[in-house]
Amino acid sequence: MSWFSVNRGHIRKRSTHRAKSFGADTMGAWQFCGASPRLPVLSSGARSARALLQTLGHHDPPVRATESHFCCCPVARVHGRVSTRRTMRTNPSLPVPRAALWAGLAWSLYLSCRLAGSASVVSLETLLDEMVDRAALARWPDPPYTCRQASSYDRATVAPDRPGWFANMDRSFFIRQEPRDGQTEYVLMDVEGPGAVVRFWATWHGPGGKNFSNGKLRFYLDGAPSPAIEGAISEILDGGGLVEGPLSQGVSPRTPYEQRGHNLYLPIPYAKRCKITYTTDAPIDPGAHKGEALYYQINYRSYPPGTPVRTFDRGQLEALRAKLDSVQRRLLASGVQPQPDWQVHQASGPLLPGETRVLELKQPGAIRQLTLQLEAEDPEQALRSTILEIEFDGRRTVWCPVGEFFGRGYRSAPHRTWYTEVTPAGEMSCFWVMPCQQSAVLRLRNLRRQNIQVRQFRVVTSPWSWDDRSMYFHATWHQLTKAPSFRAGATQPGEGAYDVNFVTIQGRGVYAGDTLTVFNGTDAWWGEGDEKIYVDGETFPSHIGTGTEDYYGYAWCRPEFFEAPFHAQPIGEGNFHPGLTVNSRYRSLDAIPFQRSLRFDMELWHWRKTRLNYAPTTFWYARPGARWNIEPDPTTAALPVARQRTDVVEIVRVPGALEGEELRLLGKTGGETEVQIIDGIGWSNDAQLWWKFGKPGDQLVLEFPVASAGRHEVLAGLTKAPDYARVRLEIAGKPAGEFDRYHPGVAHDLLSLGIHELAAGSQTLTITLVGHHPKAEPKGMFGLDYLKLVPQQP
Repeated sequence: MSWFSVNRGHIRKRSTHRAKSFGADTMGAWQFCGASPRLPVLSSGARSARALLQTLGHHDPPVRATESHFCCCPVARVHGRVSTRRTMRTNPSLPVPRAALWAGLAWSLYLSCRLAGSASVVSLETLLDEMVDRAALARWPDPPYTCRQASSYDRATVAPDRPGWFANMDRSFFIRQEPRDGQTEYVLMDVEGPGAVVRFWATWHGPGGKNFSNGKLRFYLDGAPSPAIEGAISEILDGGGLVEGPLSQGVSPRTPYEQRGHNLYLPIPYAKRCKITYTTDAPIDPGAHKGEALYYQINYRSYPPGTPVRTFDRGQLEALRAKLDSVQRRLLASGVQPQPDWQVHQASGPLLPGETRVLELKQPGAIRQLTLQLEAEDPEQALRSTILEIEFDGRRTVWCPVGEFFGRGYRSAPHRTWYTEVTPAGEMSCFWVMPCQQSAVLRLRNLRRQNIQVRQFRVVTSPWSWDDRSMYFHATWHQLTKAPSFRAGATQPGEGAYDVNFVTIQGRGVYAGDTLTVFNGTDAWWGEGDEKIYVDGETFPSHIGTGTEDYYGYAWCRPEFFEAPFHAQPIGEGNFHPGLTVNSRYRSLDAIPFQRSLRFDMELWHWRKTRLNYAPTTFWYARPGARWNIEPDPTTAALPVARQRTDVVEIVRVPGALEGEELRLLGKTGGETEVQIIDGIGWSNDAQLWWKFGKPGDQLVLEFPVASAGRHEVLAGLTKAPDYARVRLEIAGKPAGEFDRYHPGVAHDLLSLGIHELAAGSQTLTITLVGHHPKAEPKGMFGLDYLKLVPQQP
C-alpha cells in the first residue's frame, strides 16, 4: 500500500516503509490533528467521489503543516459517536443550489468510502473478531502493535554474564507498591498509551504453601481513580467473574484447583493507560520466601500513539453477549467452514522407504486446512520420521516431523485446539492459514525403512489476494538428543541450567506458537526454565517468564491431560517420571510481531542430573526474504524414538542384583511405596524401591527369588538421607539386623544382612520401621536399591 502525506498544502506520495516508521499510520477514525497528518491511498470509490467534486469545482482545503490547530481529517469522535466536520469551498461559477446538492452527495460518498478504507477503532468487539480470524495472523497487523509481557520473574535475573541469570524465585515480584485505603496495592503492570491486555496467566499459594488468601485484583484503565475491573483474583481469571470458559479457564480441569494454571484470554482494551494491582491481607515479600506466592504473566499489546481504542467497561460484556457466546462456541468447535469457492486437493497412497509423496498447488491462494492420516507397522516412528515439507513460491519454509507439526509428538494423543485437531483414529488436521503468491508444493518424506500408507493427504485452499501485508507461514523443528540436564561441571539444580534456542529469525514477521516434545530421563521435573523472547535486537527480553509449564498455561509441573483453544498438554507422563511430555502454545491476540528480528530462548532447568530428548517446534509468519537459523535435520529425525528410559540414559545394573524396584510387594501396614529414579546417586539401574510416610511399627513385606537352595550371604544396597528412618530387617522370618538410615546428605552403601539358609523358590524380606535418629526429619522413609545373594561353601 502507498501512503500520502500532507505538507505545506501539497500532497506527495511516500513509500510504505517510510510511512510505517511513523506511529499512527494505520489509525482508524483519523483524528491526527496537528503538524504531520497522513492519509491512506483512496479506494476507487473515494477517487471517483473526489473526481466528481473536482469536476464540480470543489477541492480539499489546503492544510499547512504549521497550522497545528487545524483538524485535517473529516472525522471527530465524541464518546464513541462519529460526526463529520469539514470546510468546503464552492465554485461561484455554478448555481449555488445545484452545486450544493451535487457537492453534498459527492462529499458524502467521498467520506463514506474514505472511512471504509481506514482501520476501525480497536475495541473489545474488534479484538474478539480478530481472535477467531485465523487469516489475521497471515497479514502484518493493522493497526500495528508490539506485544510484551509483565511477569513476576525473579529480579535477580539481570544479564547472561551476571549471577542470577537462571534465578528461580519467580513469584511475588512487582513493579512497586502503593498505599490504598490503609492497605498496600502491589502493582503488577503499569503501561501508558493505547493497548490491550490479551492474556493473563497466574497461579498461587499462601505463606509456607498454605491456603491462598485470594486477594483482590484490580484493573485501572485510562488513569481513572476507580477500577474498571475488581474482584477476587480467582473469580476474575477463571471463576466466571468476567466470562466463562474457554476465554476464562483453569487447567487442567483434572488437576486439584490449587495446582492449576489460571488463564484469562478475554481482551481488555484501553485508550490511554492500564494499571493492574493486587491487594491482600496476607504478608507478601519478594520471592515469597515467607509470604504469599503469586506467580503471574500478563501479555499486552501496545499500539502507536494516537491509535483510537475504545476502553473496556463491564457494560460491554452484556452488550456483546451474543458476540461472546459466538466466539466461545467457535473456539471450542475449531475446524473450518468451507466456502463455495474453496477447493480440495488430495494425494493419498503408499509412501515407501526413502520416497516422497508430492501435492502441488499451481495457483495463488491460501491453504486453510491440511489433514494427514498415516498407517504403519510402527506408527510412533512414522510420526517422527515422516517429514512434512512445504514450499511457497519456490522457497521451503516448513520442515517438520508430522507428529510435532500437529502437536501430538509421536504418540497417540487425541485433542483439539483452535489451530489443530487429532482424532482417536489418528487423523491429524491443522487450520493455519498459509497463503502464497503463485504456487505451493507440499511433500511427505519417509526417512525410515518401513512402508507407510498415507490414508489421507488432503489440502483445502481458498482464494487469497496477496498484498504488501501478506506473509508466508513457517515451521521449524530440531531436537537436542540425549542432552545433559546440567551444564558441564555443575552439580546443583539452577547452576546447571542453560538456554536452549527455539529459533532465531531475521526479517519482518509475527511469532505464532510452538510445541515442545520432551522425553525425560529421571524422576524429577524438567521444566523450571523460563522463556526469554528478544524482539528487534533487545539486549534484555521483553518476554521473560516464570516457568516452562506456566508459559504453556498450566502450573506446578502437573501431568494431567488438558486441551484448550490456545494451549494443550495431550501427553504429560514425563513431567514427574521418565517418559514423554508434549506441550503446545498457540497464539492469536498474543502473537508477537517483529520488525527486524526475533530470538526465542527457553531455559532448560532440571531438578536432577540426567539426560533427556528436548525437541522444540516453532510456528511463525514472515514477509518474503526472512532468514532463520534452524536447518532441516533428517539424521536426527530418522533416529529411533525414545520409548523407555534406557533410550536416553545409559544405565548400569549391578551384576546379579535383585532390583528393589522390581521385587513383588506382598503387603504393607502403612505408608506409601513407589519406584524412585534418580541419576548420580550410585543406585543399580538408577532406581530404588522407596517407602515413605511410615510410622513406627509399620511393616513392608517383599518377595525375592532364590535360584538354588543353600547358604547365602544376603547383601543389601540401601539409601540413607536426612529423612530416613531406623529399621529392623528379617530374611525368611529370621533377624537380619537393625539399621539407622539417617545421614546428613543423600548417600548409598552396601550392607551385609548375614548368612542365611534359604530354600529354592520365593523368600521374604520384611522391613519394620522402628523409629528415627534424633536429628532426622521424621518422615518414615526407607530405600532399597537391590538385594544380592552370594552362595557360601558348604
